[in-house]
Amino acid sequence: MKNQSKKLVAVLAGVAAVILVGQVGSVRTYITEIRDGPGTQNAFDMFKEATGEDALLSAIRDKAAETKIAPVNAKVDRVWKAIPGYNGMEIDVEATYRKALGGNLNTKISYVYRQVEPEIQLKDLGAHPIYRGNPAKPMVSFMINVAWGNEHIIPMLDILEAEKVKATFFLDGSWLKKNAELAKEIQKRGHELSNHAYSHPNMSRLSAERARLEIGKTEDLLKETLGVENRWFAPPSGDFNQKTVDIASSMGLQTVLWTLDTVDWRKPSSASIVDKIAAKVEAGTLILMHPTASSSGALKGMIQSIRSKGLVLGTVSETLSSERIKAPAVE
Repeated sequence: MKNQSKKLVAVLAGVAAVILVGQVGSVRTYITEIRDGPGTQNAFDMFKEATGEDALLSAIRDKAAETKIAPVNAKVDRVWKAIPGYNGMEIDVEATYRKALGGNLNTKISYVYRQVEPEIQLKDLGAHPIYRGNPAKPMVSFMINVAWGNEHIIPMLDILEAEKVKATFFLDGSWLKKNAELAKEIQKRGHELSNHAYSHPNMSRLSAERARLEIGKTEDLLKETLGVENRWFAPPSGDFNQKTVDIASSMGLQTVLWTLDTVDWRKPSSASIVDKIAAKVEAGTLILMHPTASSSGALKGMIQSIRSKGLVLGTVSETLSSERIKAPAVE
């Protein structure tokens, strides 16, 4: 009788085990389902050791150490003055590991990456002029200063739209006051709008009070007319001194100039502008132009030349941000 009872207990235990496995699907799935429950962490760690998943975690950590790219801090350069930082890149070990656990043992590891911001950003450098983006970031910007040349604006907007390029238009305040609808069209096309003073003065010759007025009037117009929360000030004719930079900084604006100048106000041929940009453009370049026949005619060629070097075109804010981007393949 005792032997029969023992056999019955064994049979019942076997049936229960079969039912459990049938409900859960597998021991691995079962542990996956309960591993985040209270009091189960130690059991899950034991399971990892038993199944070799510590080796998986170790492999991910090794790969992370091999591929880590350190962030680059913003700095003040002797020649280029303020240069923005550039984010680093690393494998998110925990996210990659959890993702790998969701696959089967034969699944290739799909790494999860994250950007790492530099400790020192552009805003941390204080009041310094900016002439370029970080040379490690494969991005370039068009700076289009607008105080005249209305007849060329729509044709330039059409080219930018066709090429899927966003630029930064620095607007003279007196022009903006007279041409609000045209400014709204620029904004409607998705471009960045920023401050180019009010009456196109030589900023270095102004008193502090007048300089504040020039910047402030245009800043007010940008907010009131277009709802723009601006970050940048481009001094007319590139004329400024440290007082200008300090005043702009006190008003929440960073002073930005250019790396390459089309010098389109001298009416060069469009072909010569394209040749100049093609020869000199590089990562981080800020290209100055105006709404002129020369630049309008050169615009498509400039875009093609820039892209042929594996560079991306973006706004000034995008180029001067520390956000990491991937360079496109060159055709």
